[in-house]
Amino acid sequence: MNYFLVKTEPEEYSFEKLLSEGKVTWDGVRNYQARNNLKLMKKGDQVLVYHSVSSKEIVGISEVIKEHYQDPTDKTGAWVVVDLKPVRKLKTPITLEMIKEEKKLAELPLIKQSRLSVMPISKENFHFIVKIGT
Repeated sequence: MNYFLVKTEPEEYSFEKLLSEGKVTWDGVRNYQARNNLKLMKKGDQVLVYHSVSSKEIVGISEVIKEHYQDPTDKTGAWVVVDLKPVRKLKTPITLEMIKEEKKLAELPLIKQSRLSVMPISKENFHFIVKIGT
């Protein structure tokens, strides 16, 4: 199993909306590195959901339920999507400030590549974040 983090603007698509809808096609990714990370996702992989821009915090856990396929919103054929389902909301959101203060998370791509919208994270970082959030 692999672990990832995806970013979304909560005003555009929130984790609460994912909880209410039960699944989502994660589309609109238009960065080659982020697209390549979507291609790495396998069914069953665990994905942290990060609310960017306004709140800047990890708020929930989702799971890949369908591996990458052609983005239906893309006419060029260059971009892919995955389908995610919610697993659970974190009891305590993990803020960017908390992440930056925690030495164990110093290598988290969220800090090193802050503009990247889809990123792999280590199993250790995933479990550490989930532990803090429960």
